[in-house]
Amino acid sequence: MTHPRVAVGLGLGTSPPVWRPRTLLRLARVMHLHSAWTVDHFLGFFPQQIWNRDLTWTARPGSSPHEYFDYQVLLGHLASRAGNVRLGVGVTEALRRHPVLIAQTFLSLSHLTKRPPILGIGAGERENLEPYGISFEQPVGHLEEALQIIRLCFRSRGPFDFPGKHYRLDGAVMDIRPGRGGVPEIWIGAHGPKMLRLVGTYGDGWYPSVPMTPDDYGARLATIRTSAEAAGRDPDAITPSAQLIVVLGRSEEHARSLLDSRPLRYLALMAPASLWRTHGAQHPFGDAFRGFIDLVPQHLTADELDVAMASVPRSVLEGAMLWGTPEHVLGGIRELADAGMRHAVLSPASALVSRRDALFSIRAVLGLMRRLQSGY
Repeated sequence: MTHPRVAVGLGLGTSPPVWRPRTLLRLARVMHLHSAWTVDHFLGFFPQQIWNRDLTWTARPGSSPHEYFDYQVLLGHLASRAGNVRLGVGVTEALRRHPVLIAQTFLSLSHLTKRPPILGIGAGERENLEPYGISFEQPVGHLEEALQIIRLCFRSRGPFDFPGKHYRLDGAVMDIRPGRGGVPEIWIGAHGPKMLRLVGTYGDGWYPSVPMTPDDYGARLATIRTSAEAAGRDPDAITPSAQLIVVLGRSEEHARSLLDSRPLRYLALMAPASLWRTHGAQHPFGDAFRGFIDLVPQHLTADELDVAMASVPRSVLEGAMLWGTPEHVLGGIRELADAGMRHAVLSPASALVSRRDALFSIRAVLGLMRRLQSGY
């Protein structure tokens, strides 16, 4: 039986040592994957307490969960090694980085790559903004104006003006043209109605990262396509993708035991309160908590973390991740493909638990990637 083919991307990581993203990019080339992704962070999502106590096998001695390269420098370094693999960031935002600077980065990158680079962009995350004195007010309004400016830079020459509320340009110039890689694509990390409208109006791709059922995915994709039609755009030209957290076990029982581990319980805390409510549970960080968007890891004490992780119900653990045997997880991904997803970036969370689980997860993910790309 054949299924919709799904292009597959691989997260490279954006942390030292530099040989690690280089090695993963080499793997992506060998496997003929479609894309390879960096991230744009000052901080990681794991607090130091979790890093020191529960992720000791993955952490280098004396390392921090908050060590990140600048993604622009790293993508420039990797560009000559990418071959036909598309390089992307998933995602940056226009609060720390001016939209003209973002446009310049990706236009420059298109001169170093064979295929169009992917500018993944969203409204921002609290952890990368407020600790550094950057306001997180009206992020969607900032993003919409930034998208308009970036598209201008990608497609226009000569001085242009932009009389926006958040950005004002007067005779601005960004005359570098796309290189051999082609015009960069804009993939928007979106989940709520306002953000989904932006995908339909301005995006070349949709790059969500919050867990969704196939029905949820299909409904949100329909919102995007309706917005695209309203903007006079071709809805089918927008690539529906997803970043998927997967938990892979040698058996269903083994996978269930992985869900109960402290690292995966912490990941469930990064799901929004709205997802908890669908499982009849109240998020320990409050009903208004939007998940990783609102998380500032260094603001959590060890005691708060212990209480919160202990409160995660089984139903939330199972709903926040695709989990089970590789065959079962493959079935879950195919259900999302049936709902319209055409590009998957897999993140094997089970690799956080132990070295043995990491080795199994890597082998299993490689197998899933082959099958997704071939459609069998």
